[in-house]
Amino acid sequence: MDRCCSNTADQMNNLRAAKKELRRVTRQGLSHIPDSSIHRQSCAAQETLLALPEYQAAKRISIYVSMPKGELSTRSLVLDALKRGKEVFIPYIYKVSAPQLGAPASVMDMVSLLSAEDFKALESDSWGIPTPNETSLVGRKRCLEDHDHELDGAQKNGRGFEGVDIMVMPGVTFDRRLARLGHGKGYYDFFLARYQHLLEVSFGPKGKMPFLVGLALEEQLLPTGQEIPVGTSDWRLDALIAGEQPVFRRNLGGPGGDS
Repeated sequence: MDRCCSNTADQMNNLRAAKKELRRVTRQGLSHIPDSSIHRQSCAAQETLLALPEYQAAKRISIYVSMPKGELSTRSLVLDALKRGKEVFIPYIYKVSAPQLGAPASVMDMVSLLSAEDFKALESDSWGIPTPNETSLVGRKRCLEDHDHELDGAQKNGRGFEGVDIMVMPGVTFDRRLARLGHGKGYYDFFLARYQHLLEVSFGPKGKMPFLVGLALEEQLLPTGQEIPVGTSDWRLDALIAGEQPVFRRNLGGPGGDS
């Protein structure tokens, strides 16, 4: 291995170690937050999100489904979006039978909810998160997997691909420059990279990425002056809502946060 490659490997190892330590410290603090505080902050954050013009204008929205503890609850938000007549997509994680070289064996897509009753009937996974299972995928739209032929470059007219207008994203830690640190699996970053590729194949430069909004407890937001270490494949948010605080926004989207 030459010196350049060695330096790059060292940098990647240092980046992973820094992220791992930041996750550990944040999770330790989250374990002590009272349920009453999570409920209060969830209600406040939902009201802030509902007031965003990007949310109000969105017809198709992706929303993470929250864990039982340690993050803002999104159950009421999902039900509100369905009540407003928005098409709602939630995460679905699955194993790839033959992943390409360098691609993960387990990836995330967004699948549609059929109704409020459908959402309430979902079974919880090992994290305690209500999620569709493989047998319940029949009749659901899939944001990316319905367009595998376009991801492979077989079609370039974009017909049929609608994507989503806004993505509401979770995380472990966030900073005020709108970087996010996820759980370390890379699900959201890889999803966004595939989404961006599909847009380029389908629409060229006219393709538009979703508006990315992070939801956080105030305890997940780093103090002013502290930043999350990021890599070239990480994505920054377009907006961040942290509990009862005013919304943090930026003007330009693109890589720079973590999933």
